[in-house]
Amino acid sequence: MAEYLLYFNQQWVGDHSEEWFRGRGPLARAAVDEMQAAGVYVFAGGLEEEDGPVYHADPTSGTVMITDGPYVETKEFLGGFAIVDVPDDEAAKMWAGKIAEACGWTHEVRRFKPRPTVD
Repeated sequence: MAEYLLYFNQQWVGDHSEEWFRGRGPLARAAVDEMQAAGVYVFAGGLEEEDGPVYHADPTSGTVMITDGPYVETKEFLGGFAIVDVPDDEAAKMWAGKIAEACGWTHEVRRFKPRPTVD
């Protein structure tokens, strides 16, 4: 089994009415419930947009500087994600398709590197 990140950038969501978003919520919840029932669910959640705290940690000067706000050059930012533990790429793509369809916007799929073994 391998863990995959299914995610979207907030800018991919597009402009929709409040009613449209309310209609997507139950669909997204059903997709997450289906992941849980299939035993592949690790975690899922949307991120705060304007009202939530965002911090930037920059170690490049030799001293870690923590500042408010996202990385200045960032044009897109993460809107939400799910982590699934599935046997292969095909299964990860299938779950990404289900969650993307439920949410109504594009998602990307990335496999996590295997965790190092501890001796």
